[in-house]
Amino acid sequence: MNIGKRLEGKVAIVTGGASGIGAETARAFAAHGASVMLADVQDDLGATVVEEITGAGGTARYMQLDVADEAAWAEVVGATVEAFGALHVLGNIAGISGRDPNMVVQTSGTAGPRLEDQTLEQWNRVMEINATGVFLGTKASIPHMREAGGGSIINISSICGIVGSHANAGYHASKGAVRIFSKAAAVQYAPDKIRVNSIHPGFVDTPMTKPGHSNNEVAKARMEATPLGRFGRPEDIAMGCLYLASDEASWVTGSELVIDGGMTAN
Repeated sequence: MNIGKRLEGKVAIVTGGASGIGAETARAFAAHGASVMLADVQDDLGATVVEEITGAGGTARYMQLDVADEAAWAEVVGATVEAFGALHVLGNIAGISGRDPNMVVQTSGTAGPRLEDQTLEQWNRVMEINATGVFLGTKASIPHMREAGGGSIINISSICGIVGSHANAGYHASKGAVRIFSKAAAVQYAPDKIRVNSIHPGFVDTPMTKPGHSNNEVAKARMEATPLGRFGRPEDIAMGCLYLASDEASWVTGSELVIDGGMTAN
């Protein structure tokens, strides 16, 4: 069945759009007809992704965005509506692992500090990017989606938002917050035809996971825990985002889309 472009006429904001899952989602959205505003703090990479999209005939722009800054969210959402006329889709994809940002190869089994070694500053930083950023983006987008007659908000959580592990407790907490926040927002805004869903990736090869996957022992353990026998690719997650953004998912809200190679089925 050929259903053609799945987001024709829609306008989307994608945070974390400069690399990894965010960049691949922005490419997929644009390829399927959406006008896309990429938002990130990696300006050079963001501009490169926009060039790729426009070079392929798509429509995209880039703005710098610290997702923990409410005023910056207002600017990005306002500029998106001004540029493209509406807002229909929000992909809250920006996130951090909580590890030392200068780490090249992960030296232990966890991406961040163990609970008793985690500082309040580290905890707060993970929460403000991964959880508060999702809240602020959702809050800023809802009035414009209501005006457009509805919309789709896609929040990237993680398998760490469903199950526990020996890994960074702050990361687990932030992703668990995204999961249940999405359900509450879905119930509150269903009357406005605004759908809110969370996606829960497993181990995906991205810049964020590269330090961990560069450690052979960590990579081996993660691979052995994944029944399909390979790490995910950013496009695996982007295809889930594309589905939830499209009208094909018009009866899907408050759900958890797990894309993890079977890991949580164990």
